[in-house]
Amino acid sequence: MQKKSKKTLKIIAGVILFFTLPTLLFFGFAYFKYNEDLPTGTQGEAADNLAYKMLDALDYDAYKNTTYLEWTFKKRRHYKWNKTTNVCEVFWKSYRVVLDLNNNNNTKVYIQGFINTSELAPDLIETATKYFNNDSFWLVAPYKIFDEGVERRLVKANNNEALLVTYTSGGTTPGDSYLWLLDKNHKPTAFKMWTSLLPIDGLEASWSDWTTTETNAQLPTFHKFLFFGLEITDVKGYN
Repeated sequence: MQKKSKKTLKIIAGVILFFTLPTLLFFGFAYFKYNEDLPTGTQGEAADNLAYKMLDALDYDAYKNTTYLEWTFKKRRHYKWNKTTNVCEVFWKSYRVVLDLNNNNNTKVYIQGFINTSELAPDLIETATKYFNNDSFWLVAPYKIFDEGVERRLVKANNNEALLVTYTSGGTTPGDSYLWLLDKNHKPTAFKMWTSLLPIDGLEASWSDWTTTETNAQLPTFHKFLFFGLEITDVKGYN
């Protein structure tokens, strides 16, 4: 029996090692290759001017005047957001949560098309809010750089001007920072991230495959992140 127990433990240890070792090696490689300290920059007029140039490159007025945004995130969750009323319908699996982002007391939960007020509802509202905060950020982050509680700093990156944005409040993870990398026309091409959710600081994600909605709002449909692709489909903007 003792020999069988030792053999079983060896098998279990071997299985654990088989699955964890590649992960540890990958993390170690990624950490030493990509990890960066948060850069320092200068707040003030110069940083704000660069932020305005970025918004001009994206036609911020067209985005601001768009009433509805729709999109599907990674083919898992769909959104219909009324920016004017700040109410967003969040769809995933058999759930639909109508989030009132201004007054959570007005939020409604539906399961299989039927309204639900059971003990499940608060958890689903919390989940939908986290989904919205994350998934909308990957769609409209450039337009949020003058939100309340946002700090902007001008940073030199590879002899070019870059914009460091720190969210001191709001969202699911306040305190996160993003360094926007811009092309010669000041349009975003990528950002680097310093967030509480990522174990490696300074990871870069592309902002590319822009689409123009019928209201002329410019929105991304793809992000390359390390070796992965983050796809946003069914993007619509209309009034």
